[in-house]
Amino acid sequence: MKKIYLVLKSLFLIDIAKGLYLTFLRMFSPSVTINYPYEKGKISPRFRGEHALRRYPNGEERCIACKLCEAICPALAITIDAEEREDGSRRTTKYDIDMTKCIYCGLCQEACPVDAIVQGPNYEFATETHEELIYNKQKLLDNGERWEDALHKNINSDIEYR
Repeated sequence: MKKIYLVLKSLFLIDIAKGLYLTFLRMFSPSVTINYPYEKGKISPRFRGEHALRRYPNGEERCIACKLCEAICPALAITIDAEEREDGSRRTTKYDIDMTKCIYCGLCQEACPVDAIVQGPNYEFATETHEELIYNKQKLLDNGERWEDALHKNINSDIEYR
């Protein structure tokens, strides 16, 4: 019985007819594609994109050089050097992330006790050379300043899940 069904199905081209019917239905419905780079799709507040170092509202950098992000990074992409300041606080002197090693797992963001290192909404950071993808402390701080409004909004919307 099953053999007869398969023969009839291939003889009358049932699968092709189903496909043509579906194509005909979709032809008259509105398009679901977007015109990227001119139109951007909505991204989740939990999206893990380009890294950024944040500052406090008074301008002081948040990173306290606890090195938890460096320790938890499974790809060993983060390198931190720190020293003690005159007031006794620890701050980073070097904070490098090799973005070609990074696997965008978000563990660095989860490990940070002061929300200093975060992954922002930027996914358009392609470069032509490897050296441009090794982020130093200043580039990370610049990213933090550029994306602070979006980062603050994303962190506040995600606070109930932490």
